[in-house]
Amino acid sequence: MYFTIGDGYALYQGGVTEGTLHRHAAFQVAIAVHGEVAMDDASGTHHRDVALLVPPMVGHRLHPAKALRIFYVEPHCAFADELRALCGSGITPAPAMSSLSEADVRAAGGRPSSEIDGRLLDAMRALLDEQTSMTALAAQVSLSPQRLRALARAELGMPLTRWRIWRRLARSAEALREGQPLSVAALTGGFADQSHFTREMRRMMGLTPAEAVRALAAASGIERDRAGDR
Repeated sequence: MYFTIGDGYALYQGGVTEGTLHRHAAFQVAIAVHGEVAMDDASGTHHRDVALLVPPMVGHRLHPAKALRIFYVEPHCAFADELRALCGSGITPAPAMSSLSEADVRAAGGRPSSEIDGRLLDAMRALLDEQTSMTALAAQVSLSPQRLRALARAELGMPLTRWRIWRRLARSAEALREGQPLSVAALTGGFADQSHFTREMRRMMGLTPAEAVRALAAASGIERDRAGDR
């Protein structure tokens, strides 16, 4: 297993077990290392291809697979603009993405989207401050709360409250990567406790913190091996 977090994206590579229905606050590109990747949407419709693209907040459940490469691309980055052009409102076959690499995503992950309203991008950045209320946030970017909510739903496909939880998960995952225990990682992300962290991670990523820890440990071992080869 391999799990890493970059600027504007995360990448998991490894096996998946029978998944539960979940919804990301990011685009997901699921790629089969061998054969095809399979998943069901919230209505139970089955989808299968060498690569599948899932827009933010679209419910889906992965079928078990021995080896997948899964990218989570945040909607405010430039690479997400490419994904918007490819996907519809639901799960979309994306065979052209079958050779997508981390280097491809990294190159555009740190640049801001050219398609999202600049005021919304400012609001998303400001939400990194946990003390900011939605009313204060709207005023900060010169919008009414109602207009900011409508803009987020129209351009992100989700309310900003879900985006805030996604960013909390990113902070907790970063703490896990630094070797912090689950309880500390939960508090780092602003979750009430470890159980709250686990519920939100499973609901938004289909992955538990314990599974993430195992993937991070495997990734660390790979990096040590690469260093030893140099």
